[in-house]
Amino acid sequence: MSLRTPIGKVRGLGSAKNGTHHWWTQKITAIALVPLTIWFLASIVQMIHADYFTVKAWLSSPFVAVIMMIYLVTALHHLRLGLQSVVEDYIVSVKIKTFLQFFILYGCTILMAASVFFILKIAL
Repeated sequence: MSLRTPIGKVRGLGSAKNGTHHWWTQKITAIALVPLTIWFLASIVQMIHADYFTVKAWLSSPFVAVIMMIYLVTALHHLRLGLQSVVEDYIVSVKIKTFLQFFILYGCTILMAASVFFILKIAL
C-alpha cells in the first residue's frame, strides 16, 4: 500500500519537486570534474618550477583559459550542490538553514564570477 497519489507516482517527483534534478546535477558535475581535475593537477605539476611570466603565458592561451573557466565553474557549482545537501540534511533550525542557503548560493556565485573575471583579465 502506498500513500502517494496516482499523479505523484506518474511524475516521479518527491515532496520537494526538485530532488532528482539536484541529484543528477551533482553526479554529472562529479563525472565532469574527474578529467578536469586530472588536467588541472597535471598542469600544476608541470608548472612547479615555472616563474610568474611562464604561468601567465600558459594561462593566456585561449584553450587553457576556457578549460580553466569550465573547471572552476564546474567545481564551484559542485561545491554549492554538496554544501546545500549538507545544510538540508543536518541543520535543524529554519533560520540558520535559510541563512546558510543564501550564504552558500551567493558566496559560490561571487566566487564563480570572480574566477571568470580574473581568468579573462589574464587571458585578454
